[in-house]
Amino acid sequence: MHVRMHEEMREKMSEEKIIAKNVVKTYGKKDVLHGIDLELEKGKIYGLIGRNGAGKTTLLSILSSQNPASSGTVTCNGMSVWENREALDHICFSRELNPITGYGQNAYKVKDYLKAASIYMPNWDQALADRLVEKFELDKKKRIARLSKGMMSMVTIIIALASKADYTFLDEPVAGLDVVMREYFYRVLLDEFTTSGRTFVISTHIIEEASDVFEEVVMLDRGKVILKENTQELLDRCYHVSGKIEEVDVLTAGLKTFHEEKLGRSKGVMVMLETGRELAGNADVTIQQMNLQQVFVALCGGEGV
Repeated sequence: MHVRMHEEMREKMSEEKIIAKNVVKTYGKKDVLHGIDLELEKGKIYGLIGRNGAGKTTLLSILSSQNPASSGTVTCNGMSVWENREALDHICFSRELNPITGYGQNAYKVKDYLKAASIYMPNWDQALADRLVEKFELDKKKRIARLSKGMMSMVTIIIALASKADYTFLDEPVAGLDVVMREYFYRVLLDEFTTSGRTFVISTHIIEEASDVFEEVVMLDRGKVILKENTQELLDRCYHVSGKIEEVDVLTAGLKTFHEEKLGRSKGVMVMLETGRELAGNADVTIQQMNLQQVFVALCGGEGV
C-alpha cells in the first residue's frame, strides 16, 4: 500500500513539467525551430538567451499554445497544451508589448488590459497587481499604445507575476526599465519564486545582470537548443585562455574550445572543461573565468565578435 502510494507520488512529480518533443516551426519554406527537445521542471528560474532571430519568442509562444507547432508535441503536467484549457490554466506567457499600432491590445487602457488578464488567469492575484501598479506609478487610464517602452515592460511584469501561473514566461521583461526598476523587478521575482515555487522562464538580452537569478540557462542558436545546464556549473567549466599561440595550443590540446581569436603571435580561446576536470596553467598563459554573457558570445557570437 505505502509502496504504491510512494510510486504514485513519484510519478505525479515526474509529470509536473513542460515537455517539448521534436518541435518544429516553419514559416513558408523557412524552419525557425529545428526539432526542439526541452524539459522545464517545476520550481526553477530559467534564462532563455539567444541572438535576435534565434527563435526565443516563437518557442515560448508554442510552449504556451499561442502559436501552433508545425510538428512535434508540447505537454504540461502530462497534458497536451494545444487548445487544452486545463493545461493552459497552469501557463502564462506575458509577451513583450510593441506600440507599432493603436489597434488590438494596444487600444486597451491599462486598467482594461489588466482586467482582461484577471478574467483569463484563474489564479489572478489582484492585491499583487494593485501593489505593482502603485510601485511602478502606472497611469491605468492611459492606452497601451501611449505608454513608454519602460511602462509597457511594467505592464508585462504585472501580468506575469499577478497571474500566479505555475509556469510563467516573460519576454524581455526589463526592456526600457532603468537600473533601479530592474533591480526591483528581480527582487520581486525572487520573492515570488521563493514563496510560491513557480517556474519562471525569462527571455532577455540583458544577460550579465540577470545571470545570478537564473538557476538554469537555455541557449538557443539558429532555432536549436545548443545548451541547457545549471548556470553556476556551466560557469565553473568555462575559462578564457590567452597567451602565445604555441603555449595556448599546448594547454588546450584535446579540450573543447570555442571562439578562437588571434592577434599577431598571441591567441585567446574559450575552453569548456568536462565536469570535474581542472585546467593547469603556466606563467606564460593567462586563465580567466568567464561570466554568462562572455560564454554566450563565445558560443553564439560567431567568429570575430
